[in-house]
Amino acid sequence: MLLNCGQPLPLLRHTDVPPRVIENFILTGYRFPNYSLKDCLLSAFRPTNETGNFWTHFLPVFVFFYHFVEVFGWESTPNGDDPFFYPLWNYFIGVFCLLMASSLAHLLNSMSIVVREVCFFVDYGTISAYTVGSSLAYYYYIHPQAGLGEMREQNGSLMDVKQENLKSSYAMSDLSIFFDTFYIPSACVVAIFCVMSCCNTRQRWRQYRYVIRTLVFLLPFFISSTPVFYRLLTKSPYSVKSSSFASSSTMAIYFYRHCFWLLLSAVVNISKIPERLAPGRFDIWGHSHQWFHCFTFLSILDELHMIKAEVKAIILSPSLLLPPGIPPRLPGPTIVSTYGVMLLLQTTIVSIIVWFSWKANCIYGPQKDQLEKEHMKKHAKCH
Repeated sequence: MLLNCGQPLPLLRHTDVPPRVIENFILTGYRFPNYSLKDCLLSAFRPTNETGNFWTHFLPVFVFFYHFVEVFGWESTPNGDDPFFYPLWNYFIGVFCLLMASSLAHLLNSMSIVVREVCFFVDYGTISAYTVGSSLAYYYYIHPQAGLGEMREQNGSLMDVKQENLKSSYAMSDLSIFFDTFYIPSACVVAIFCVMSCCNTRQRWRQYRYVIRTLVFLLPFFISSTPVFYRLLTKSPYSVKSSSFASSSTMAIYFYRHCFWLLLSAVVNISKIPERLAPGRFDIWGHSHQWFHCFTFLSILDELHMIKAEVKAIILSPSLLLPPGIPPRLPGPTIVSTYGVMLLLQTTIVSIIVWFSWKANCIYGPQKDQLEKEHMKKHAKCH
């Protein structure tokens, strides 16, 4: 460990850090990968090239939470622990883990090369967990028959004609097998594929890593968004004059904005603009990864608004809520179908992260002492 004589550890140029740490077109503001945990935490308040990356995903945690809890203050809303909200809580878990893992990965990655690798493995894992959390929310709130139960008259007889009309105008039988059987499993399989692909870019395909990481997450977007595409192309299940229709009709604009921010985030992440245009000028503030964080959070925020609009539409339509004791068209959320799915996914992702972390330790672990010795020769004295 370097002696800092009570002073903050010096920030370095790209020529003074291991090639593994260097980011394209970022010339200064680097932390050498041997910081203590305390040094890493304190660096959040120093102008390094990771400071903005930390804050642009840490502060949004509180913004997201503020907009999320609004749901539980609505009139006639079930209790927060009601099974109706299980998918929404899983979505919250996915977003919270994504934002926290990303911010901490950027803050703690200078402890060592191995820790740096593990930090970003975890980061990729939480991105995939977030996509499955989104899929669960889409499935139970935006699914073609989300919240639709067998509607009954007061005397208990089935309203067959009304139900058949609803089915024929709204639900497509040729897609029901996909939605009911393959949608969630497909989202999980794709998420696992994405984690493995992104982790691999840290050990191979380095030249194209930003392109691969960006493109590989387009696949889960298209899979997860299938219910939204369906809803946009079919008739609304709600009466045009109802409050539910007014709430649900806002879904489209939120989804289009969600897509816009995702596209913008992909463009800046691949192009490395603006630092590509002026290397060294955006080392601390304003480089592409900070904009990438901002745009991805704006996409998440619009996605949250979209989900909330659908949740509100269901709540405002008592006739479409799942009546107790009546078998619904779409089985209601359970602990197994929501938290159980996320737990199984997370267990698989953790196993993948452990495997890649072990490989990273085998590759970079032996280099730690050599790196420190080389750096000590250059910075043996306190200035």
